[in-house]
Amino acid sequence: MNASARVIETADAFPVGTDVAMSVVRVNEGLRVIADGAVMLSLGLDDGRRRLTVHDGIDDPHRLLSGVSAAAEALFGWNPALDSIVLELGETPAAASALTGHGLAVVTDGQLVLLPEMVMQRRANWLKDAARPACPPSYVMTDGKRHPRRPPKPVGRVYARFIPWLSDVVSFRVADVGRDLSLVHRWLNDPRVDAFWNEAGDLDKHRQYLSRILSDPHMLPLIGCFGEQPFGYFELYWAKENRIAPFYDAADYDRGWHVIVGEDAYRGRDFITAWLPSLMHYMFIDDCRTERIVGEPAAAHSQQLRNLELSGFSRIKNFNFPHKRATLVMLLRERFFGDRLWQPAAKKAMTET
Repeated sequence: MNASARVIETADAFPVGTDVAMSVVRVNEGLRVIADGAVMLSLGLDDGRRRLTVHDGIDDPHRLLSGVSAAAEALFGWNPALDSIVLELGETPAAASALTGHGLAVVTDGQLVLLPEMVMQRRANWLKDAARPACPPSYVMTDGKRHPRRPPKPVGRVYARFIPWLSDVVSFRVADVGRDLSLVHRWLNDPRVDAFWNEAGDLDKHRQYLSRILSDPHMLPLIGCFGEQPFGYFELYWAKENRIAPFYDAADYDRGWHVIVGEDAYRGRDFITAWLPSLMHYMFIDDCRTERIVGEPAAAHSQQLRNLELSGFSRIKNFNFPHKRATLVMLLRERFFGDRLWQPAAKKAMTET
């Protein structure tokens, strides 16, 4: 790319991608996709932001795929009411085949169309290791439970997503004992957290606790960050091997989660509408076979249950764990993507208690 093609990114930019950082900027009546400070793809925009025309980059399928994917995420993020975008490529059937073959676009009434529910299920814009294939099914037994063998655990950052209503990036990275023990220790000793987690204790207890979660094949502990600031701790689990499995008909790739929002500054509606759907998004795209996400909050935690309902979860039933009475909640992949729940799901206030 020559120097004349280089641009200066503006404040009105939509960052995209993890492995190769990109951003989408609005320029006059069009968009520019920027990678490493240079124009990667130029697109025209008209018909009330419902029609994109690619001006260059069609000769390189990978460049086209990455650029259109970035532009689509930005447009749907900036304009949540958009339910589709028509894409104009001109007389380039090979380019159209590249987009449809990778699940980025569909052909409807002879037109190439981008749909938000398909754009948001592609992995490259958000996952650090997006090229990793799904682990082939191979069944094993754990404590008398038959389940698929789980893939090796990732390390470092696994997911990042720009949140347009906060102008910030939410990300998740795998917890590390050396780096994160003091954070987890402080959060678990917070009286508000301990009321529901019952894991308060000294540093050694929490070192053993975190080490145990890290060594358990069915669990994945994550640290959530806004920008570079850690704000919460999350435990993801495969439901088939989890304590929840006896209480419903768990499928092989159902996944569940627990959460601690440890920093008071990151409580409230604006933040929960960012991290909660982003966490669900990560679990759904991490393995395309995950069709349901479940949870088992305390039945008495009315505010959390209300937040979950506003985010698309359904209350299935109440049941008794040995340590608490819980509510089984469930979110379907089809509901999440079909109703575009990665955006704020309701105008009613979502808060945390």
